[in-house]
Amino acid sequence: MATGTAAQEFWRGRRVLVTGGAGFLGSGLCHALAARGARVTALDAMLPDGGANPANLEGAGVLLVRGDIRDAELHSLCQGIDVLFNLAAQTSHMGGQRDPVADIEINAVAQVRLIQAMREAAPKAAVVHASTRQFYGRPQYLPVDEKHTVNPPDANGVSKWAGEQYWLLEQRVHGRPVVSLRLTNCYGPRLRIRDARQTFLGIWIRRVLEGEPFEVWGGEQLRDLAYLDDVTDAFLRAAEQARRPEVAGRVFNIGGSPPMRLIELAERLIAANGGEGSYVVKEFPADRAPIDIGSYAADDRAFRAATGWWPRVDVDEGLRRTLEWYRPRLADYT
Repeated sequence: MATGTAAQEFWRGRRVLVTGGAGFLGSGLCHALAARGARVTALDAMLPDGGANPANLEGAGVLLVRGDIRDAELHSLCQGIDVLFNLAAQTSHMGGQRDPVADIEINAVAQVRLIQAMREAAPKAAVVHASTRQFYGRPQYLPVDEKHTVNPPDANGVSKWAGEQYWLLEQRVHGRPVVSLRLTNCYGPRLRIRDARQTFLGIWIRRVLEGEPFEVWGGEQLRDLAYLDDVTDAFLRAAEQARRPEVAGRVFNIGGSPPMRLIELAERLIAANGGEGSYVVKEFPADRAPIDIGSYAADDRAFRAATGWWPRVDVDEGLRRTLEWYRPRLADYT
């Protein structure tokens, strides 16, 4: 396992493509990879309803290519790369419900386009695919491990499940080292906070910083959260170890903090803001209630055992860092 200086050397000079590279997690990866000496290209459609923001890549020192995986010329972008971090996706639950055709075009059909380009242009490259806890639907037990039944609650879950399975076929049929990371709620710098399209915590952060009350839907529900730096570390470790038999071709849950009630999370966000802020508890809106999964917590022991990863940033510290990062940059993200 590459750690410390060895991990730094692993990335030096490697050619890396990050799809969805101007988004929240993608840009975090780009910054981390460039700092380790990788030659990074970020591909992003920059869709207004997504998480991409031109400010996300400021100072990263990476090449940004504006293009949509549905119709971009992918062969040249994939040519000779060593690692693909695949984060391009339509992630909005309600967006998938409203337009399931566009949803599956991005999350499944376009994934097949990318797979075909990779076969021709980078047949030996490792792939780390960003996946989601959403596949499991309403949990039958907590914490949720990788053996839990797959029962997507909405169109977006179905399309992302299909995309993940196409990538895993690449490992089983063609022997490509592929790792899929099923993420829980992620937060930190560069998260979309304009609204709640990316995660409920985004709009909470905005409201707190603007001195406005925020809404907590289903306040007794449990959630775990993963801070950006810990998620980035998980992606890097997955890529570094993607050829090991304990890692290749596997799906892993990625969690973070111990689960807490949403009301407790709201209180801790306010505490991280120096005690400033307020919220109201409401029931889920009628259009959201049917696709709500209820309480969730990830069992990520398999990834910890396979790679040595573990989350290092607790919720209180992560919220404090996040608010501190946004205060001078609020105008760029609202």
